[in-house]
Amino acid sequence: MSGGIWLALALGGLVLLAVLRRPLRLLGRVLVRWGVGLAVLWGLQGIGPGMGVYLGFNAFNALILGLLGVPGFGLLLLTQWVFR
Repeated sequence: MSGGIWLALALGGLVLLAVLRRPLRLLGRVLVRWGVGLAVLWGLQGIGPGMGVYLGFNAFNALILGLLGVPGFGLLLLTQWVFR
């Protein structure tokens, strides 16, 4: 490939990154919060049964917990209570 093609590909990649900067940043934040939610659910597995809290360790619960925080935890507990 010639140097002009590489330059065009590099400039096209930079333009694509500039256009997708905000969506990629949002996706990164969601992934970090999802990871934090997974960590909280993992930690809750050890102490949760002693308190009577049985939340499943799955991606949906982690996403709800990560995005909504403490209100999300309350929402998950409420849905668990309603469906028992």
